[in-house]
Amino acid sequence: MTSEPEKLPRERMETLLAIMARLRDPERGCPWDVRQTFETIAPYTIEEAYEVAQAIANGDMDNLREELGDLLLQVVFHARMAEEAGIFDFAGVVRAVNDKMIFRHPHVFGDEKARGRVEEDFWDKAKAAEKAASGKPGSGAAADDVPLALPALTRALKLQKKAARAGHDWPDARGVLDKVNEEAEELRQAMRKKSREAVEEELGDLLFTLVNLARHLKLDPEGALRRANDKFSARLRAMEEMAARTGRSLAALDDEEREALWTRAKRRRKEP
Repeated sequence: MTSEPEKLPRERMETLLAIMARLRDPERGCPWDVRQTFETIAPYTIEEAYEVAQAIANGDMDNLREELGDLLLQVVFHARMAEEAGIFDFAGVVRAVNDKMIFRHPHVFGDEKARGRVEEDFWDKAKAAEKAASGKPGSGAAADDVPLALPALTRALKLQKKAARAGHDWPDARGVLDKVNEEAEELRQAMRKKSREAVEEELGDLLFTLVNLARHLKLDPEGALRRANDKFSARLRAMEEMAARTGRSLAALDDEEREALWTRAKRRRKEP
């Protein structure tokens, strides 16, 4: 095989691996790529995952293809650095995920007795079996497997799902909604005391409970908030456009004028 990546077929995985190897070459590579570490690349990995989600939300399949490639590049980048350090290589990454998928789907890849028998919590049982087999230490607590690095909203949802499977949960959404009202009142009380620490704590409790409410309603809180962000962004843009047509900016308007523009902006968009 040629040692020149640019001469290899562009649709092959081997080409991407060769490109990354060249980029990381201390003598012939890219200075920026050479000086990167796991820690410096990690933020880009997270960013690329969000851009994949954005392409899906936009229904832009051409962009999704591109963003999936960018995310794949992140995997290759980390694997290359690990190979250079003698820890593992890309083949090890592929082998590990293949082993995991086969092990966690006995109803698909298992023997005749196991096939077709899908238990609702099969994934969690498989993960627990993997941990037990690996011999890795752990307290066994429900929250152990929820990464600290997750975005707070996502981590809250995962923690609540773990708690529910452990038997700690509200019986229905009505109880959670009552809890939302309770937390909102506690936030009001904290605001009256003007204690920044107390306000922050109560606000966190309220946000956590709202995520729990979304879970009980079988809604994705991240998706709901993303749509609310999009709706607010569109309305704000409409307000700015309407203000600009009068030769003024939003900041130049008084509260009553801004409220009137907000009402008009809401009417311009179809409400769900």
